[in-house]
Amino acid sequence: MSKPFRLVDIELDAESLQAASADVEQERRVAIFDLLEANSFRPAGSHGGPYVLRLALEQGRLVFDVQTEARAPHGRVMLSLTPFRKIVKDYFFICDSYYKAIKTAAPSQIEAIDMGRRGLHNEGSQVLQERLAGKIEVDHDTARRLFTLICALHARDDTLSS
Repeated sequence: MSKPFRLVDIELDAESLQAASADVEQERRVAIFDLLEANSFRPAGSHGGPYVLRLALEQGRLVFDVQTEARAPHGRVMLSLTPFRKIVKDYFFICDSYYKAIKTAAPSQIEAIDMGRRGLHNEGSQVLQERLAGKIEVDHDTARRLFTLICALHARDDTLSS
């Protein structure tokens, strides 16, 4: 009987995180909760999980440190942040606009900004799936939630904002 290819725990490296607003903290918690509720996570060559994922930034790279449920090392995948720079920067800009708009803007303006936000989120998810190809297979929804967590890590990394 094969074990499921899924995540059962996610850790964000504390050294990679910077203090965040209540909205960003809530988005982080929701993304982790949603990921743990439903995800598809299949490291290349693996015989099955479940898995624990630790996300971190190290030396300007995004690190996927994969462990078994028993916390035994299973593998590490390191990705360059370069392909994410513009998307993350644009995503945070539009998120800021969205949070400001929900306080004062008309519903049609909020909806337009939110559509742009979702579009950038989808684009970031697609880039993540492409960068993980051949290393870790994830479905669209898992990639979206992982992209949210990547954005949560970005604030500490000066290479994304340059």
